[in-house]
Amino acid sequence: MSLKDIIPNTSPISFPGLFGDWQFTGDAKLLDVGNGVYWYGVLIAAGLLLGLWFCMKRAPQFGLTEDNVMDAVLWGMPLGIVGARLYYIIFYLDLYRRADGSLDFLKMVRIWDGGLAIYGGVIVGFLTGYLVSRIKKFSYLDLMDDVVMGVLIGQCIGRWGNFMNREVFGRETTLPWRMRLWAYDGTAYDVHPTFFYESLWNFIGFLLIWLVVTKHRKCKGENFLCYFLWYGLGRFWIEGIRDDQLYLFGATLFGKPVPVSQLLSAVLVVTSAALLVWNLRRAGREKPNGQNETPLV
Repeated sequence: MSLKDIIPNTSPISFPGLFGDWQFTGDAKLLDVGNGVYWYGVLIAAGLLLGLWFCMKRAPQFGLTEDNVMDAVLWGMPLGIVGARLYYIIFYLDLYRRADGSLDFLKMVRIWDGGLAIYGGVIVGFLTGYLVSRIKKFSYLDLMDDVVMGVLIGQCIGRWGNFMNREVFGRETTLPWRMRLWAYDGTAYDVHPTFFYESLWNFIGFLLIWLVVTKHRKCKGENFLCYFLWYGLGRFWIEGIRDDQLYLFGATLFGKPVPVSQLLSAVLVVTSAALLVWNLRRAGREKPNGQNETPLV
């Protein structure tokens, strides 16, 4: 049993190594209406809207119009949420079984009860962007080079929804910035605030891609690959200290279960790094300033 199973989303939160006895006691719900309006959903929506605004303002820099970005996002956002849910269900399928072993499809669609995996949303969102760009006849790589900055903004802000839900934290630690949570029985646990690690990592990645990579962009797809390289590195590290990992079914490596997100992160890092080097070398032999429609494969 992991800590997430014994810590309620009403637990006080404190950072004893930084702020002493001060505690945060805010509710996970913003409004107690119907099934509830949760801070988690509000923060994700706020991050997506801010990211969309940023991408639309930057669109001309990538040879796109604001409508191009809007078309992709209007399809990508809802389908990305579906992808995030499906990804979670696939690797936590036993949570959606009835006592007789049959699947509870109604429980699967109860997204307000929690259960989203960001990798699923990213994968489906990017695939949706590809289809929209083919239909609307504009450059997919230019679109992705713009959109990944908005994705990082959304991820940065959205992770604070995990803080409000008292979830996505790491294993126990004694580090000065440890986060203290209380279990149902009143026991205190000091854990890694991994939600904050990822939020900060994404913010730094956003600044690097916006202020450094984009400024010196040599080929189409460069921002896109840098996103996967940066995010994959951070996620690989963070997954290693999380308490609630998704595992690759019954697969084991060296006698231990394989964390699916950590495995995917490793694959993305290696693949994106190799493609980035290959694309940059090819771009150096062709047109400068990002004018190449350089394939990613």
